Amino acid sequence: MILIFDLDDTLYDERSFVISGLRAVANHGEAEFGWDAETSLQFMTGILDRKGRGSIFDDWLAAQGECTRGRVKECVKVYRHHRPALSLFPAARAVLDRYRTVFPLYLVTDGHKIVQKNKVDALGLWPDFRRVMITNRFGRHNAKPSTHCFERIRKGERCDWSDMIYVGDNPSKDFVNLNRIGARTVRVLTGIHRDRKASPEFDAQNTITDLDALPALLDELIAAAT
Repeated sequence: MILIFDLDDTLYDERSFVISGLRAVANHGEAEFGWDAETSLQFMTGILDRKGRGSIFDDWLAAQGECTRGRVKECVKVYRHHRPALSLFPAARAVLDRYRTVFPLYLVTDGHKIVQKNKVDALGLWPDFRRVMITNRFGRHNAKPSTHCFERIRKGERCDWSDMIYVGDNPSKDFVNLNRIGARTVRVLTGIHRDRKASPEFDAQNTITDLDALPALLDELIAAAT
């Protein structure tokens, strides 16, 4: 069996990275312009909670009377390149410790390649996986739901699709094409997508509340395959 994990909101709480990045931008604003960092962080967090991430820096800079394309780009750069302080879900650490000497483990994650690398660094995940695959390194068109990275894993392991189990959280992209080609899929109900309803085609074949439930499910899947 080949066990493959998603990263964001599967192994750790992605919101913690977002807040870490906003804090880095707030500190940048204080260092460059003297704007109080805690006040800036509260302002940006409020926008995040009300509107999502799309216009946070534009709105924050506009409130300071300093919204230009160049300043927004600088904020994005600070956000992407900052070194976050992150922690795995406790259940994620337990699962990785349990299985990394039992099965080949892989990580497949979408996102900006520098951002995702910084997350993996901060979480100390490199030793846990046979390979970490950041899909953007293979071209944006190979981001999920593309099966490009999974096909590379399958060929490298010389296994069938049915030997591969993917654990993720986002039913809008994580599972749909893997379901079609016969890989086994597991949705973990953590993070911002936990309450999202999905059609059977897009949802995983198996659902668990958190990674504490993964070992029992894996035992069932292995038993059913033998």
